[in-house]
Amino acid sequence: MPNIKSAKKRVRLSEERRVHKKHYTTTMRTQIKRVIVAIESGDKEAATAAYTAAVPAIDSGVTKGLLHKNKAARHKSRLNSRIRAL
Repeated sequence: MPNIKSAKKRVRLSEERRVHKKHYTTTMRTQIKRVIVAIESGDKEAATAAYTAAVPAIDSGVTKGLLHKNKAARHKSRLNSRIRAL
């Protein structure tokens, strides 16, 4: 445990930020999983609808610092190509 006052504050703030970011991370992952489930079921309309809901979640992950922009683009590209392949 830290002894210095500023170090204690850093620990407290980093824990608060971790909990706050966890909400956005789980939301983004859930949206991606919904797209994958719809793709595996073979329903193109449901997959397209889930994809349109997942894209803003992925993009907000980039703006909040959860994902690198290239990783987000890779996720979107791969999901979109799997939907087009249906």
